[in-house]
Amino acid sequence: MRQAFSIGISLMFTAILTGNAALGGTMNSDKPMLTLTVVFNNVAFDARLKTSWGFSCLIEGKEQTILFDTGGDEHILVDNLKRLGIDPAVIDMVFLSHPHGDHTGGLWGILKRNPRITVWLTESFPASFKQAVSGYGASLKALNRPTRLLEGVHSGGERGDWIKEQALILETTQGLVIVTGCAHPGIVNVVKSATERFDREAFLVLGGFHLMGMGTRQIEEIIEQLKRMGVKQVAPSHCTGDKAISLFRSAWGDGFLEGGAGAVIRLPSQ
Repeated sequence: MRQAFSIGISLMFTAILTGNAALGGTMNSDKPMLTLTVVFNNVAFDARLKTSWGFSCLIEGKEQTILFDTGGDEHILVDNLKRLGIDPAVIDMVFLSHPHGDHTGGLWGILKRNPRITVWLTESFPASFKQAVSGYGASLKALNRPTRLLEGVHSGGERGDWIKEQALILETTQGLVIVTGCAHPGIVNVVKSATERFDREAFLVLGGFHLMGMGTRQIEEIIEQLKRMGVKQVAPSHCTGDKAISLFRSAWGDGFLEGGAGAVIRLPSQ
């Protein structure tokens, strides 16, 4: 059973669910909740789960249950879902950020168990990949522009010159939740584009920030820019890199959330 690890922020509450005792207050269960569960990551968090290079996050609390990216290995993804008590049959939609195998490799394990889902991807995905998805009977949706997918759920649109990628944007009562696969177009660009489009600040930015190999000063400049944009919470992992994750942890303090495999973040939805 999942237990709440609650963190109070101003008059709002966000909780990370772990297998440990809780800190702070409790959430109001009467309010609609948005739950983000990291189900695949090379960064460890919940010792029950296997880690491997890649990223995937399950999002519950909107009109449909969304799987953001699928990690790099279908067997690890399916096993992690099982260990978390999540049946692939509950997934309504898969949202793929970009075509790299560490974000798409687990898709086939989901389609074998739940083929009647909608798969959103960018137009730049290879034709052979699209054909394989359609071959399972899934509904394929390719886009390149910012697009509303569901009430309060949006694609940031296909961005980037070299590696094209889309972020997932969720509207909540606190502000935007922005989920990124690798942020190849630049994490600052991704957040800036979303906040300007909706004229709202980012409450939480979660996922891979692609800062591995960057120097300390470069990372600090990115942190400063995100701070100036009003980002309240961050949960960096995957390709962010140990150095950058440590710097984000120091910069955000209580606003830093763990984002490794098995981390669960809950916050009031819209």
